[in-house]
Amino acid sequence: MTQQNCSALEVRNIIIRKGVEQDYKQILELMKSFAVFQKTPEKVFITLEEMLQNKDLFQCFVASVANEIVAFASFFFAYYSWSGKAIYLDDLYVKDEYRQQNIGTKLLNTVVEYAREQQCKSIRWLVSRWNENAINFYRKMGAETEDTEMPCICKLV
Repeated sequence: MTQQNCSALEVRNIIIRKGVEQDYKQILELMKSFAVFQKTPEKVFITLEEMLQNKDLFQCFVASVANEIVAFASFFFAYYSWSGKAIYLDDLYVKDEYRQQNIGTKLLNTVVEYAREQQCKSIRWLVSRWNENAINFYRKMGAETEDTEMPCICKLV
């Protein structure tokens, strides 16, 4: 199936599962694609070697079609002083040609279910203000958006 054909076909055999080390190369390529989509490709510094070294910290779910990873949702556990245990959803990205097929919904639902199993009280993430499609998707999924906070980043390297 070529990429051109893929957008015209409904994908039925989507497998959602935990990402494993053997997936990291494909996930890294998706991370780079996501950075281009976000108009910030220069911000991707992570390497495959670093991902492998930090495999105990890196967690994600992937969506695969015919052994190709077409989407991922990366996350980590956090603890918030006001609300307790949570998952922070770092990235959720679906390849362009696989969008509008509920893959993002399935991935986010998988993260939500996992958070519930782990007795988390919430899931938090950021969304770009310009990305109206993502904002509408998240709101449709029941998320609330806030304008009270903004991210702060202190780079150590």
